[in-house]
Amino acid sequence: MELVFDGHNDVLLRLWRTMKAGGDPVAEFADGTPAGHIDAPRSKAGGLAGGLCAIYIPSGDLVLKEPDAQGHYETPLAAPLDYQPSLDIALEMAAIALKLDRAGAWRLCHSTDGIRKAMEEGIFAAVMHMEGCEAIDADLNNLEVFYAAGLRSLGPVWSRHNIFGHGVPFAYPMTTDTGPGLTELGFELVKACNRLGILIDLAHITEKGFWDVARTSDQPLIASHSNAHALTPVARNLTDRQMDAIKDSGGLAGLNYAVTMLRADGRDDAATPLSDMIRHINYTVERMGIDHVALGSDFDGATIPQEIQDAAGNQNLVAALKTEGYGADELAKLCRENWLRVLGRAWHE
Repeated sequence: MELVFDGHNDVLLRLWRTMKAGGDPVAEFADGTPAGHIDAPRSKAGGLAGGLCAIYIPSGDLVLKEPDAQGHYETPLAAPLDYQPSLDIALEMAAIALKLDRAGAWRLCHSTDGIRKAMEEGIFAAVMHMEGCEAIDADLNNLEVFYAAGLRSLGPVWSRHNIFGHGVPFAYPMTTDTGPGLTELGFELVKACNRLGILIDLAHITEKGFWDVARTSDQPLIASHSNAHALTPVARNLTDRQMDAIKDSGGLAGLNYAVTMLRADGRDDAATPLSDMIRHINYTVERMGIDHVALGSDFDGATIPQEIQDAAGNQNLVAALKTEGYGADELAKLCRENWLRVLGRAWHE
């Protein structure tokens, strides 16, 4: 079995909703559930050995638009969120991550050595990520606190604007150049992440924001869960020029399993073949090289191809990659080694 370290999932959001409904999030992850995509038993069955687990504040007002007769859609950006409620939710999700660690249901990792050790011991290697920084104050005091709690990766924005920058809408077809980039506070956030050793994720930022980070950050450029715009022209996918910059920086792009970002028609249809996933991997590997492509599933945050279904189905993708001709060394890079390399650089290891 090929072990996978995954660049993005929303399992903390699902577990937070379980907690708010009166359930036990630790038991749900440790013992397994038919809900969602990730828990410990399904992860072990599918070789999902760890990943970046997002603290994400949901936008209750966001309703995805239905495609028109041509399959086109454009969903207006979610409204900006207030700081204090966002901080409250982020702290609750961070607490769930810490409780899972204390219970031994997963291990919260702060180093690549820690990730490798957890994987060797068969324990899910979780890295705390923040997807959209609405819970971070303008003075960045909370960034220090979340770092102390284990935060080692963040995306300055989700698909909404905040005090640090501008996000891209959910739209097909659409250019990636959808608005302004980082704010002045956003530049300060990038510099603080560089100093602390927090990975900066560009998966939801505008193209202008991408280039703002590229000229400011000393880290490899990372788009944790984004695919090829040339194949599926949704606003969140990467242009060839962005891929070239990622390659030149020593960074990576993680294949997003979300069907809307895989299909040529951009539709939200689980009957999406594995061949669409392979098509995007082949394109990004050809453009950037095998060292700059990885996996970023978006489990528990999107519609996944039915041939994958959940974490237990990860080896179906691995098998398809083997059939496509990817060898053992290439599979190791795609599935985990590329992520471990860029995390090590971002974390000053």
